[in-house]
Amino acid sequence: MGTADSKLNFRKAVIQLTTKTQPVEATDDAFWDQFWADSATSVQDVFALVPAAEIRAVREESPSNLATLCYKAVEKLVQGSESGCHSEKEKQIVLNCCRLLTRVLPYIFEDPDWRGFFWSTVPGAGQEGGEEDENARPLAESLLLAIADLLFCPDFTVQSHRKSAVDSAEDIHSLDSCEYIWEAGVGFAHSPQPNYTHDLNRTELLKLLLTCFSEAMYLPPAPDSNSANPWVQFFCSTENRHALPLFTSLLNIVCAYDPVGYGIPYNHLLFSDYREPLVEEAAQVLIVTLDYDSATSTSPTVDGTTTGTAMDDADPPGPENLFVNYLSRIHREETYLPNSAKKIQFHQELLVLFWKLCDFNKKFLFFVLKSSDVLDILVPILFFLNDARADQSRVGLMHIGVFILLLLSGERNFGVRLNKPYSVRVPMDIPVFTGTHADLLIVVFHKIITSGHQRLQPLFDCLLTIIVNVSPYLKSLSMVAANKLLHLLEAFSTTWFLFSAVQNHHLVFFLLEVFNNIIQYQFDGNSNLVYAIIRKRSVFHQLANLPTDMPSIHKALQRRKRTPETLSRTNSQEGVSMEGSCPAAPAEPGTLKTSLVATPGIDKLTEKSQVSEDGTMKSLEPESSRSSDVSSSPARKSEGEPWDGEPGQACREQQQSPTASAGGQWNPTPDWILSWKSKLPLQTIMRLLQVLVPQVEKICIDKGLTDESEILKFLQHGTLVGLLPVPHPILIRKYQANSGTAMWFRTYMWGVIYLRNVDPPVWYDTDVKLFEIQRV
Repeated sequence: MGTADSKLNFRKAVIQLTTKTQPVEATDDAFWDQFWADSATSVQDVFALVPAAEIRAVREESPSNLATLCYKAVEKLVQGSESGCHSEKEKQIVLNCCRLLTRVLPYIFEDPDWRGFFWSTVPGAGQEGGEEDENARPLAESLLLAIADLLFCPDFTVQSHRKSAVDSAEDIHSLDSCEYIWEAGVGFAHSPQPNYTHDLNRTELLKLLLTCFSEAMYLPPAPDSNSANPWVQFFCSTENRHALPLFTSLLNIVCAYDPVGYGIPYNHLLFSDYREPLVEEAAQVLIVTLDYDSATSTSPTVDGTTTGTAMDDADPPGPENLFVNYLSRIHREETYLPNSAKKIQFHQELLVLFWKLCDFNKKFLFFVLKSSDVLDILVPILFFLNDARADQSRVGLMHIGVFILLLLSGERNFGVRLNKPYSVRVPMDIPVFTGTHADLLIVVFHKIITSGHQRLQPLFDCLLTIIVNVSPYLKSLSMVAANKLLHLLEAFSTTWFLFSAVQNHHLVFFLLEVFNNIIQYQFDGNSNLVYAIIRKRSVFHQLANLPTDMPSIHKALQRRKRTPETLSRTNSQEGVSMEGSCPAAPAEPGTLKTSLVATPGIDKLTEKSQVSEDGTMKSLEPESSRSSDVSSSPARKSEGEPWDGEPGQACREQQQSPTASAGGQWNPTPDWILSWKSKLPLQTIMRLLQVLVPQVEKICIDKGLTDESEILKFLQHGTLVGLLPVPHPILIRKYQANSGTAMWFRTYMWGVIYLRNVDPPVWYDTDVKLFEIQRV
């Protein structure tokens, strides 16, 4: 077959490139053709035959040779895109150039002196007879446009529309690529016949495209995150005539993909057939092109008009990024493919894509929430959260899952849907229960908080905020879930925990708000929770009588030194785990992970909205920074109102606090405790206990009851109408886009892409700056 000779010749060419002391002329085709014309090397061969050290050596010692190599490879791609790649030799040349550029580009990006190379114009870069403006194109633009053309090249990446072989070949320049969209779905009803070779060629071109976009990996995380990726910016602009068909092709390929069987992939591999690499590559390219900071830009508004297309043409012009624009304008429900939502949440890239869909397109969000389809997304997310809680290498997955649930929880329909009975029974190592999806959510969150690794503590605020947001709509919690909530309150309200960090008391406020919401708005169906509150009434009395004197504070902190665990797991009533489940395991030693930038505090992640009587939400004016910290606000809140303090401000101000010692160690004081103890929203719960405890005790004495089912039956028929304080307004903390989360998503997304691309290892061992590579 000549494969060995081919590899040998290719290797000789690489050695010649690194050893030649004089620059090789661009016109020396005999030399340059050795890299692509005569070889049949796979992408794995290219990575093996072009070592990193030699690429760097050429870059440092023979820079003109590296520049010419890149220019000539791009030139060949441009030629292939213009000719239409009709011969097998042309196709092979295009693929070889594609693989070579995929190998070399990261080493161009890692050197700041080379980063502008592709954005400069190369003398004589145009073809003979080419137009002047084409001659002046930067190399990056020529490369990106060539890739876009090649992704719709008949008989190379798409099925030809020729009726027979004798028909004239399609003219690549007059070809309408909207007729060659890869898969049925958004804006395209026809599903082309799958073609294994076309899928492989698409995958290689998309990998090169992703490598072009990866310049972002070599820039340190910027706090303002306003710097747009020039590669993405150009590719998603009107300069790319294939932007719309390519966007729809990528989206449809991902959404229409049906993994074999339905279920949770325990080995974290989503795909199991030949489409695996293409769908994965398509998802990665999509999330990178959609990396757009909506907090600092105005996304197009979406109205209720419908047109004959899948996208709403009546919308005002949106962001310059056409991919974001198209995504935000998809509006006809029939374009949301059947069960597509169910199929795009089994993987980290697909969770990011789902996030982008919900964040940029509110119609998609409402579509998902208006039926129980959202539960098909919820269950796998909860599975992944529960499964990854002990694995430090998957802390990013934990964050994206929680962020998605935070976004969903800001909508009333999400809370309402959670009342649907849970019957799927995906095997998780959680206690067996009979109840609703709300019970599942609470039980999994309890498991994350009580048995997750230490680095998940910053997520506690988010987890409890989600429960607070849905609590006014939860009609009937199971006894298992009710006990989990009470156990969290019990653990968080111990004096040693409350006094050990400046923000810990906020967790108690969140939980009290959950109980108040359910008692005020869903009392009738929640006898299990009411019974659990009565049984654990001592916890509430202890909170009301929290000591504030220095000896008690000192005693509590001494206990903390003896109790290193984050939470006490006593009385958590774990019970028997579900059948077929496996315990969450930590990462294997040596597992690679990428670092993440800090996530914004809950006060930056959310904005407060008040639910009116008619169910509409009214955004509340953000409080001034002077009064946003609940612990420093002099005004006492009435106990009938929900607490609306936020943890972030208190954390930031602790360093300036007079309670900080000379060594920077924070210490609680009586005044500090009094400042928030007086605002604990205990009035509703204390009134409930005052009314019901004597009644329950009397029944138990009169009837000699010891069976809790009889007590629950009594509570089911009880009422507190007219006995509780006036119901407080429902307060929802809705996710709001901000630059901090945009930067977090960028580092997370590129970290996932870095770790997922191991065959070939496109970025491995290059000097990335966006994140650090660490071993667990």
